[in-house]
Amino acid sequence: MANQARPIVLAAAERAELDRLVRASSTRAGLSRRARAVVLMAKGLPGVEIAQHTGYTPVQISRLRRRFVAERIPGLRERPRSGRPPSVSARQVAQVVALTLQGPPKRSGLTHWTTRELAQRVGLSYGMVHRIWRTHRLQPHRVTTFKFTTDPAAEAKIRDIVGLYLNPPSQAAVLCVDEKTQIQALNRTQPLLPLRPGLPARRTHDYQRHGVTSLFAALDVACGRVVGECRPRHTGADFLAFLRKVARHYRGELHVILDNVSSHTTPAIEAWRAAHPRVHFHFTPTGASWMNMVEVWFSVLTRKSIRRGSFPSVRALVRHIEHYLDHWNAHPIPFVWTKTADHVVAKAVRR
Repeated sequence: MANQARPIVLAAAERAELDRLVRASSTRAGLSRRARAVVLMAKGLPGVEIAQHTGYTPVQISRLRRRFVAERIPGLRERPRSGRPPSVSARQVAQVVALTLQGPPKRSGLTHWTTRELAQRVGLSYGMVHRIWRTHRLQPHRVTTFKFTTDPAAEAKIRDIVGLYLNPPSQAAVLCVDEKTQIQALNRTQPLLPLRPGLPARRTHDYQRHGVTSLFAALDVACGRVVGECRPRHTGADFLAFLRKVARHYRGELHVILDNVSSHTTPAIEAWRAAHPRVHFHFTPTGASWMNMVEVWFSVLTRKSIRRGSFPSVRALVRHIEHYLDHWNAHPIPFVWTKTADHVVAKAVRR
């Protein structure tokens, strides 16, 4: 009987790193495959069986075993291959990377490089520029956004609102209140063409405007139910009327999370708050209205109910929104806040 190769003994840190390489979607296929083979070696499986599981030959498994014993995990990385030497020098690669990070000159009128424009600048093919970008994880065509709040009381407000989300007070309701303004009743100039096998639903690119409405909404953080009302305007008087409607739905103490728009702080609203001490306002920091979770519900409403609709009148739009409110409240889904106050402060407050 042929002698069976001795199993490889892994340290705890090595096993954890190999498991990560096998599971991570960002790991290159070859590296993940070699890591999986080593994990099977550590379990004591014979080389022939490991070859069947991984697609290697028994000879390749034997070579990989010796390579791992000699170099451990660093030995699993890709090695330089023989063949034609690279056609691009390290200096040219560094030039492409540097120009990409610097951006185009101001006189060019460009905001960012494309592969063809940068290739023309450095004298390489656009395919080579693309490969250099991919190797160095450069994506000049993409841009993301960020925003710091300028509210001097931002940290206190963030901790107050996150506390209501993560540890709501007992015997009290927490509501996220806001209005979605200027919802347009857009009517397509031709009837919508329905979905068919192999064809998506289709609509004309042009439309007719038939007016706007504003939706006032209060999201109950605990259960996900939404109290909503459409109004033609969004003044302080309209907001006060909606607050009165919401207050009639709840008998106990109310904690209302809202942003700093001027219609939320009119003298009439301040007088109403003074007359109703059971209602407590919690304002989001300036420039951080995204902390109000009703904004998430507004985005769901836009995607699922409004964006693809066609409405011949404002009344039809309002009726459509009311139908969606009934549909949502039949099976409400609460949104779950997961970030701690420290995490939000670190991201949103410039120190």
